[in-house]
Amino acid sequence: MIEWSEIDTVLLDMDGTLLDLHFDSHFWLEHLPRRYVELHQLDEATQDTLRARIIGEQGTLNWYSLAYWSRELGVDIVALKREVQHLIGLRGDALDFLTWLKQAHPRVILATNADRASLALKLPLTGLENYLDAIISSEDVGAAKEEQAFWSALQALEPFDPARTLFIDDNPHVLASARTFGIRYLMGIKQPDSQRPEKALEEFVALDRFAQLLPRA
Repeated sequence: MIEWSEIDTVLLDMDGTLLDLHFDSHFWLEHLPRRYVELHQLDEATQDTLRARIIGEQGTLNWYSLAYWSRELGVDIVALKREVQHLIGLRGDALDFLTWLKQAHPRVILATNADRASLALKLPLTGLENYLDAIISSEDVGAAKEEQAFWSALQALEPFDPARTLFIDDNPHVLASARTFGIRYLMGIKQPDSQRPEKALEEFVALDRFAQLLPRA
C-alpha cells in the first residue's frame, strides 16, 4: 500500500506497464522477422539471426529506435507495426488507475524508452495523453532509462523530488537505475505481457493489478 500523502509525482512506463507488452513481443520477435524475410526474399533461418541481433541491442537507444531498425533492416518499421496495431491495448485496470490519478492530482509523467515514432502510433490508439501531465521519451534526452543520464535529464525537464516520487516499470534494470538515482517508491509489474508467464522480480515489489495501490474505501 502506498501512502499517497507522501507522493507528489508519479512516473509511469508505457510498454509492459500501462500497455500490454504482447504487441511489442509479437512484433519484434515474430512479425518483424517473418516480414523481413518475406520482403527481402531471404532464407527462413534468417529469422533466428535477426531475433538474436534485435535482442543484442537491449537496453540501448538503438533497441528502442524505429528509425535505427528501419535504416539497418531496409524496411519501414512503422508501416509494419501498423499491420498488427490491433494488438495495441491497455493492461488490465490501467485506465481505472489513470482515472484515479487524474482525480487525486499528483503530477503524472510518462517516462518511456519508446521513441517518438512509437508514441505517435500508440498514443492516438490508447488515449493515454488525456491522463498525463507530460511525456518524456529517452529519444528526447539522448539516453535510455537504464542510464543515470536519463534521470538527470528528466529531472531537469520536469523537476521532481525523488523522495516523493513513485515510479512503476516492468523492467528490473530500469527500476535498478531509478533506485540508484534515489527514487524512493518503486514498483514492478508481474505480467507485462498478457500472453506470457508472470515474471519474478526479486528486488522489487511487483504489481498484479493497479488496484493494489489505491486507498481502501
